[in-house]
Amino acid sequence: MHRSTAARALNPTTSGLLTRETVARVVEAAQRLQYTPNTIARGLRTNRSSTIGVLIPDLTNPLFPPILRGVEEAIMPLGYTALIVNTDNDPERETANFHALLARQVDGLIVATARQHDPMLDEATRRGVAVVLVNRGTGSRQFPLVAGDDREGVRDAVAHLVGLGHRCIAHLAGPSGVSTATVRASAFREAVAEHGLAPEAAPVVGSHGYTEQGGADSMRQVLDRHPGTTAVLAGNDLIALGALRALQARELRCPQDVSVVGFNDMRFADALSPALTTVRVPHRLLGFEAARLLLERIGTPGAPAKTLLLPCELVVRKSTAPPAA
Repeated sequence: MHRSTAARALNPTTSGLLTRETVARVVEAAQRLQYTPNTIARGLRTNRSSTIGVLIPDLTNPLFPPILRGVEEAIMPLGYTALIVNTDNDPERETANFHALLARQVDGLIVATARQHDPMLDEATRRGVAVVLVNRGTGSRQFPLVAGDDREGVRDAVAHLVGLGHRCIAHLAGPSGVSTATVRASAFREAVAEHGLAPEAAPVVGSHGYTEQGGADSMRQVLDRHPGTTAVLAGNDLIALGALRALQARELRCPQDVSVVGFNDMRFADALSPALTTVRVPHRLLGFEAARLLLERIGTPGAPAKTLLLPCELVVRKSTAPPAA
């Protein structure tokens, strides 16, 4: 058997060109000889490293591990490896990690850290680096984006609260400059207006981060400035968790005094006390589709940038109820 045939059989991106019998014979021989393909040598021939970089803003946020799982499910069968870096929402650290990934000759980037004005993405464009955004966008269609349909999720959450009888609903928004915060806050304003709620009965209070502390701080502002509020829609589940802690500190009960809705349906949201009503975003599928789009873009650099908005689902649990009479 010619060595090029063996190489094709051991490369997931080219094994489909051969018969199953040939691939099986090569794989069996490779296992018997304990042979491992030299990806560095392959990269020198193909000008590809078979690696992609993934920039994550906060690995402690429970929504990102499912995204990473989806990425790996998409790329591993094709012989790719993911190099994952955590930026801690720090622009300087993000820039350093970006350059470190480029130095390792990654074939493309999946970026979950995008800001609406992001110099890193401008540099990626100048360098001709294949980029796909996941979960967070930039507000333009320059890059492919895979995200949840946040607007529909917010509409469903507001409709749920209004349906329970709430007429004073606050939104604890995410940090400014992040697309998910902007989109969800905009959708909230539209949704409450559609239900006839006056703006003063539906305040939007920004959080300094998608964190429990950010949620606690913004919840305290709502309680101090808008004491008639009977329900809140949080920008994500960590903000909702902070809101629950702030309510408890004020000796207010959820949902008897204030109903709380989260966003994302992070792991263990159903184990909170009370179990959290939230908007479920299909994060594993977000990662899978982002990786699939990136591989498409690596193979066809000039292809138009696609935007995929995946359906969200309202999950009703124990943290929402009709307002007290």
